[in-house]
Amino acid sequence: MKNFLKLFLLLALFAVIPAGAAEPPVILVLGDSLSAGYGIDIREGWVSLLQQRLQKQGYPHRVVNASVSGDTTAGGRTRLPAALTRHRPQIVVLELGGNDGLRGLSLAQTRGHLTAMIRDAQAAGARVMLLGIQLPPNYGPEYTRKFRAIYDELAREFRLTLVPFLL
Repeated sequence: MKNFLKLFLLLALFAVIPAGAAEPPVILVLGDSLSAGYGIDIREGWVSLLQQRLQKQGYPHRVVNASVSGDTTAGGRTRLPAALTRHRPQIVVLELGGNDGLRGLSLAQTRGHLTAMIRDAQAAGARVMLLGIQLPPNYGPEYTRKFRAIYDELAREFRLTLVPFLL
């Protein structure tokens, strides 16, 4: 709950309504099962709770959940361009990479896919928030350290807001 509150506060800082906006600003969440709400009532997932909290606080934003359980950064990279075109978000929240890590996929590929998604979102005029994930220790200290570092490095390189660990 503590990280959810941090996430809400960070998104609220982004919550600027463009002058003359006819439609509510869109926050697009692109993630995996953690954001899709796998195994729980969709109304209890953090994305739905974020929408509820924004409404309760008087923000007009519409949160679009484009998350897919089991998704990887490769899948997100494939799906993002259509989501950007369809929803025209002001904010993109990227919560991907956990399944890459759990599958032991190439760290260079994971970083490359995340980099491409950040660039695509920024090119579409959206601000990007990156949600990090940490792997369990059984993947070995070197792999888990390098995996976690991807998020820190990308946040610095692209000057993104980073929530180091969603959970």
